[in-house]
Amino acid sequence: MPASRFNGFTEYGIGVGLRAPHYGHILGTKPGVDWFEIISENYMVDGGRPLAMLDQILEHYKVVQHGVSMYFGSTDPLNREHLKRLKSLVRRTKTPWLTDHLCWGSVDGRYTHDLLPMPYTMEAAKVAARKIRQAQDFLEVPVAVENVSSYAEFHISEMTEWEFLNEVVERADCGILLDVNNIYVSSRNHGFDPHVYLNAVPAERVAQIHLAGHSKFEKYILDTHDHPVVAAVWKLYEHATGRFGPTATLLEWDDRIPSFDEVHAEALKARKFQGNQLAGAA
Repeated sequence: MPASRFNGFTEYGIGVGLRAPHYGHILGTKPGVDWFEIISENYMVDGGRPLAMLDQILEHYKVVQHGVSMYFGSTDPLNREHLKRLKSLVRRTKTPWLTDHLCWGSVDGRYTHDLLPMPYTMEAAKVAARKIRQAQDFLEVPVAVENVSSYAEFHISEMTEWEFLNEVVERADCGILLDVNNIYVSSRNHGFDPHVYLNAVPAERVAQIHLAGHSKFEKYILDTHDHPVVAAVWKLYEHATGRFGPTATLLEWDDRIPSFDEVHAEALKARKFQGNQLAGAA
C-alpha cells in the first residue's frame, strides 16, 4: 500500500497512553516504548507539573496528541481560543498527526464533557466535515477522527455508522483513528457484524488504531478502558492489520490503572499480529 499523509506512520509501531501515575517509572527507567499518546487537554496549560513532565518525556520519546473536546459533530463553531492553545501544544510536541473524536458534546457553548454519538445523516456529515477541515487548516497538521462507542441509536439516521464515517472523512479529506474496541462494543450493543464495518473502512485513511478493554453487563457492553483487551477484540485487530498493514497502534488504559510494565506488556501483544502480517507478505 503506498503511504499517504494519513497511513504513512507505519514505522511508529506500538504506543502507550501517557498517564500521570506512570511519570516516575518512565522518567526513572526510560523503558523502550515506541511512542506515547497524550490527552491534549491535560497539557493545554501555561505551566506547572504537566508541562514539566511532558517536556522531560519529549526529550526521550515521540509523542502523538489525542483530543477529547473538539466536538466536530456539534453545531457550535469551533472554539478559537481552544484551537490557539492546541496549536501551541502541537508546536511543542511536534506531533506528526492529531486525533479527536467524531462525536458531539456541546450545545450553545455548554459542554457535556462526554463523547456523544451522532445521527448518521448527510446534514450531520457536512457539519462535521466542514469543522474538521477548518481545524486541519488552522492547526497545519493532519487530523484523524476516531469512531466512538455508542449505546443508543438515532431513528433519523440515513446510513450505517461506517457509511457515515466514510462520508465525513472523504468530505473533510482527513484521516481515521480506528478504535477496534469501540467497533466491537458498538457491534454488540447494536447487533451488526464488526467485520462488515472493518471491511468498509478506506485503508488509505487509517492513520492510527486504538485498542482497549471494556466491561460486559447484562444488556450492553461499556467502553471502560479498565481491563486487558479481550480475545474477540484481538481477533478484530488481526483482521484490521490484514486490511491496513502495520499501523501505529495505541493501547488505552484509563481506569484502575495497573503498573506501567503491565500496561506496556498488554500493548506489546499487538506486535504478534503485526508480525503475522509482515510474515505473510514476505
